[in-house]
Amino acid sequence: MKPDPLTLGVVWGALQSICVEIGSTVQRTAYSIQAREGQDFSVAVFDAQGRMTAQGPYSPGHMGAMSFAVRNFLEAFPPEHLRPGDVLLLNDPQLGSGHFPDFLVMQPWFDRGVLAGFGVNLVHHTDVGGARPGSQAVEGIFDWHQEGLRIPPIKIVDEGHENEAALAIIAANSRVPVNVLGDLRSQRASLRVGERRLAELRRRLGADAVEACQEEILAQTELRVRERIAAIPDGSYPFTDHMDDYGTGTPPLRIQVRVEVAGDRIRIDFGGTDPQTPSGLNSYFNYTRSYVYAAVKCLTDPYGPMNAGALRPIEITAPEGCFLNPRPPAGGGPRAAICTRIFEVVLGALAPAVPEVVTAANSHFCNATFGAWDPVTQRRFVGYELIHGGTGARAGRDGCEAISSPYNAANIPVEAEEAAVPVLVERFCFIPDSGGRGRFRGALGIRRDVRILAEDIKFTNLSERQRFPPFGVMGGEPGRRGRTVVNPGTPGEREIGGKASVDLQYGDVVSFQLAGGGGYGDPAERDPGLIEEDLRLGLITRWEP
Repeated sequence: MKPDPLTLGVVWGALQSICVEIGSTVQRTAYSIQAREGQDFSVAVFDAQGRMTAQGPYSPGHMGAMSFAVRNFLEAFPPEHLRPGDVLLLNDPQLGSGHFPDFLVMQPWFDRGVLAGFGVNLVHHTDVGGARPGSQAVEGIFDWHQEGLRIPPIKIVDEGHENEAALAIIAANSRVPVNVLGDLRSQRASLRVGERRLAELRRRLGADAVEACQEEILAQTELRVRERIAAIPDGSYPFTDHMDDYGTGTPPLRIQVRVEVAGDRIRIDFGGTDPQTPSGLNSYFNYTRSYVYAAVKCLTDPYGPMNAGALRPIEITAPEGCFLNPRPPAGGGPRAAICTRIFEVVLGALAPAVPEVVTAANSHFCNATFGAWDPVTQRRFVGYELIHGGTGARAGRDGCEAISSPYNAANIPVEAEEAAVPVLVERFCFIPDSGGRGRFRGALGIRRDVRILAEDIKFTNLSERQRFPPFGVMGGEPGRRGRTVVNPGTPGEREIGGKASVDLQYGDVVSFQLAGGGGYGDPAERDPGLIEEDLRLGLITRWEP
């Protein structure tokens, strides 16, 4: 049965609405600051065959990996063995989670006793054990056994009854068990909301009509992406960029990509990329693929539905044993620092082919964590920073300031952070002149100075673009490099690396200074009116020819 356009539009809108309602429920009920305020979570709806049919407006990396996680869930728990009220969990990086803090939860959705689909969400949890608070250390890690609790596919709820033993093990392996269990139950509760909404949709329009629409959505999405790929000139497009390092004093890491376009198919190969590292800085292949999918979708069909159909024309390869496809048990906790670079190198490669739709490199972000003793409450805690600079410039417009790309997360508000942990945010502002110059200017970097009012502070930095600036495209200049400074402006000021693990003292200030985004086009062609406006607003202090 081929659905009529009106019904198809209603079903598509309803599926999107279900995803957003699940996400809103997570945001309102989660315990952790990164889920409530930073939106470091994702949601998707899968059909009864395990194909993603809709996703929420959250992290594209989580979404791309979910498709593979669902396959692995269903291998461990075949659909015929699932019952209403069951809830499954995994965080194994090989099976779909990017790293141990990402808890993937899947619930089979039933309608009048019949399996109707699956709801899946993922929340980045504050701490799941390991060598450093926050479970995202780069330095001192040589395999994933040092990074925390690894969970294969398990059933944490069996027909509505919690698996108390499993939850007890999870809680016992976290430095903040209340947050972890609270967020996990938030994930479960939000998926129950989605199940009710899908059942209501099927009863209103009919199960056959909804399933036919889901099939048509997948087919139309695949067709749209293929048509857009076919419009790109056939050819082979190479590009190379570098990660700063994988710890203090270590060499850069080369990311080499070749994008091959042939007809309505596209192949992305990471041959020539450096080997996996003896640290936490590696990206398991599920997440490498995820951000390639996101980049291709943004370049081809950014406003169309994102689902399993969009993935079909895309082939991705990376040599086994490189740091974008490491052999287990390689560390991978800080893989978030790599993901944006994967996204950007695909854009960099395709800039000559589709200059009107690419952007220059983004500012990057900082996702530092720290564990400490609070002398006021007499308890230990884990602090979580999520700071986003802005986007690179694009054809026709400057980069967007203080916005996450390509994660779709958000800067954590000052008030929320200060209420959650004993810190004072003393500065949160733009860095003038940090955006790459061009016909269009890259977004400015962000500075955030945080004073930590705690003792025995174990600080773990996770930042990038402190050695290799965000590149410009089509003649645009790179953005200014970032840096991380402890106690800036004092006699004890010192700079620490983007992957450093250091001990801090009560009252120390950490100044996170993010890079600026890359520019687009020749700076000599910039509109004088835009220069005057930037000078007036204090975004730049000069603009030399």
